[in-house]
Amino acid sequence: MATSENSCLPAGVVESKDATELCPAAAEKTCADHACQQELLSQYTQLRENFQRCTNALASAAHDLKTPLSIVSGYIELLQSEKLGSLNEKQREVLQDMRSSSQRLQHFIQDFLTFTVLETGELRMQYELGNMNACVSEVCGLWSNRFQERGLALYFLANEKLTPFPFDSAKVQRVLSNLLENASKFTPAGGTVWLHAEPYMWERRSAQKPSITRERRRQPLAQPNAVKVSVADTGPGIAPEFHVEVFDDFFRLPQTENLSEGMGLGLAIARRLVHGFGGKIWVESESGAGCKFSFLIPLKPAPAVAAKGKAK
Repeated sequence: MATSENSCLPAGVVESKDATELCPAAAEKTCADHACQQELLSQYTQLRENFQRCTNALASAAHDLKTPLSIVSGYIELLQSEKLGSLNEKQREVLQDMRSSSQRLQHFIQDFLTFTVLETGELRMQYELGNMNACVSEVCGLWSNRFQERGLALYFLANEKLTPFPFDSAKVQRVLSNLLENASKFTPAGGTVWLHAEPYMWERRSAQKPSITRERRRQPLAQPNAVKVSVADTGPGIAPEFHVEVFDDFFRLPQTENLSEGMGLGLAIARRLVHGFGGKIWVESESGAGCKFSFLIPLKPAPAVAAKGKAK
C-alpha cells in the first residue's frame, strides 16, 4: 500500500484510498481475471457434464447390444455342432469366421462397459484374503490354449515367499488378462511370455521431513509392503517415448494402428484398476527388446481404498 513516504500524493489522499481506487486499471484487470476464471470453470463443468452424458449413452447402447449378440453367438455354436444338419468344409470356415468376429465384438463391448464403469467411479473393490500364486496360476490356465494356438510359450513358477494377503482377485486377474492379451497380440510365433510375482519393498516418497537431521544413519530395510506382478514377453518392444502414453485411453502405437485389434483400452483399464488398488503400473522396454509390464499391489489397502471396497 502506498504511504506518504513513498508517494507524491498528499498524506490524506494516500491514507484514504486503496490500490484499486488509485489505479482503476488494476481493478478492471482483477475483475476481468475473475470473470475469465468463472467462465473457464463454467465451460469445464459443461464439458464434463456433456462427456458424462455421452459416456452413459454409449454404455447403455453397448449394454443393449450384449443380448442380441449373445443370441447370434448361440445360433453360431448350434450350427457348428451340426445338430441341425451336417456342414461342408466351406460352411465350417464361414461359421468359424462368424464366431471369431462375434467373440471379438463381445470383447469390445465388455472393454467399453468396464471403461465406463471406471470412468464414472462406480467400480468397487472386493477385498478378500487370497493367495497370489493361485490367482496368477488360474489366469495362466485360462490363457494357455490361446497361447498354444498362436505358437507361444507361457510360463509361470509359483513363488513360495508370497503369503496370503487381502486383494480383489477378480480385478487382479482382469489386469493380468489385459496384459497377457497385449503380449499374445504382439509377440511373434515362437516367442515366450513369462509371469512372475514376488514380495516387494515399495519405497514411497513422503512429504514429511525426517525427525533426525543432524546425522544420517543407514536403516535396515523393512518387511515387504507390496506384491510385484510382472508380465514379460519377447515381442517387438515399445520405444521409451511411449512408456507413459501407452496407458492412455484409446491409444495405439503408431506402428501397430493398422495391425492391432481392439479399441486401445486394455492398458488404460489395467492402469485404472491398479490405481484403484492404490498401486502402481509401468512398463520397461526398448524397441526390438521385448516388454516387461509390472504392477504393485499394497499388502495393506489404503484406508480410502478399503472404505470404497466396503461401501458396496
